[in-house]
Amino acid sequence: MLTTAEGVVVATAVRDRPRSMSRPRPSWAEVDADAVWWADVVSISRELVAAAGEAPVAAVCVSGVGPCLVLCDEHDHPVRPAVLYGIDMRAEVEIEELTDELGREQILRRCGKTLSSQAVGPKLEWVAKHEPEVFARARRWFGSSSYVVRRLSGAYVQDHHTASQCDPLYDVHAFGWAQPWADRVVRHLELPRLVWPSEVVGTVTADAADATGLPVGTPVCAGTVDAWAESFSAGVRAPGDLMIMYGSTLFLVQALERPLADPVLWTTTGIDPGSWTLAAGMATAGLLTAWVRDLVGVPDFAALAREAAAVPAGSDGLLVLPYFAGERTPVFDPRARGVVAGLTLDHTRAHLARAVYEGVAYGVRQILELVAAGEAPARRVVAVGGGTQSRLWPQIVSDVTGQVQVVPAVTIGASHGSALMAAIGVGLVPPGTSWVAEGADVVPDPRNRETYDELYAAYLELYPAVKPVLGTLSRIQERSADRSTAARA
Repeated sequence: MLTTAEGVVVATAVRDRPRSMSRPRPSWAEVDADAVWWADVVSISRELVAAAGEAPVAAVCVSGVGPCLVLCDEHDHPVRPAVLYGIDMRAEVEIEELTDELGREQILRRCGKTLSSQAVGPKLEWVAKHEPEVFARARRWFGSSSYVVRRLSGAYVQDHHTASQCDPLYDVHAFGWAQPWADRVVRHLELPRLVWPSEVVGTVTADAADATGLPVGTPVCAGTVDAWAESFSAGVRAPGDLMIMYGSTLFLVQALERPLADPVLWTTTGIDPGSWTLAAGMATAGLLTAWVRDLVGVPDFAALAREAAAVPAGSDGLLVLPYFAGERTPVFDPRARGVVAGLTLDHTRAHLARAVYEGVAYGVRQILELVAAGEAPARRVVAVGGGTQSRLWPQIVSDVTGQVQVVPAVTIGASHGSALMAAIGVGLVPPGTSWVAEGADVVPDPRNRETYDELYAAYLELYPAVKPVLGTLSRIQERSADRSTAARA
């Protein structure tokens, strides 16, 4: 995205990468950082620079999926595919081992959360243990945005927010690396310099300029994880503000007054220097709707939503447990799997589509109830992300949760938040600037409350009832994946 200093969008560019993520095993998720992330930044930058014409580019800032692990050699070449955020659940054993070694309560107090599939530290442990030759070749480690920053500017940095999701490496109270834990986990790897997301960390190098078309010397800001860049764009900055991001996964980010220590929610640093946020994430959302779209042969998401909207609330008793890639908040179970319960011969593909939207909504309600029961209940909820392009999904979430949601007039996402960080970073606008323009409210429909309350109660019972079976099935799937890998080899 290319914007003016007032937040007006001059041009946008999109690269659709529906199959960029590799899943070598059922619980793994990887991306080729160079061939996907850097290649798309190069392509998009050239398109946007051309759209700028004669106008100078004041600064650039990049957000990316995260937290991720990109291990690179001394020449900054990735030594293996990037390991993705919480959707990659390979480090189950390493989570337990690090927790036993460092102490669950000590990690929670210092890092603001317990170790889960979202954490980078156990994934570093996994590579060191299972791919020792690969790990030995590595010299530096990055997230997705910091890898691009390195390619653009040569700066080796990690923004404070991303670092605060690299548990157990970061202390959310001290705003710094948690020593000696950090050195213990990264071993011989160099620790990056910590910076805030809007901070200028370098300028575009000659090599990066040749690749991207950005002028040599253009300031480069640190950037951060996409969900937090999107929350920044949506104006979620005052304590009690909460964002629901309807993306490939579903993410919630709430601004905090002070750090908390909740065992099933994540306390992190925020975007503004010295700030904190509370977060939670589900492993699938848009990924699941895309699966349904492809499975039943619907041409696009708009058509899928239209069919689902024609089905009554509650999907005529069809209930989906949306754990198709394991689950993060609140069960943190890499062996969880999806369930479609209550199928009859009368159900159609439209029923399945609506039940998927509703299944994710039940997960949102479960998380919001956890937030409300804690020390920092939400006072204002903003809905953003691609899933808000159709009214149906936010309306279902409001009906299921009873929560009013504000949908900004422009929900163009993380790149808009990154542009605002860039403007702040080079001093074009003051740090407190907001570009958000609020739009319409999504108000719960009371006619659907009784139906959804009944199905939500069933949803809460479903996972505990089938958990042992799902564990067995996940192990069978892993054995099948191992046999397939061996056969290809």
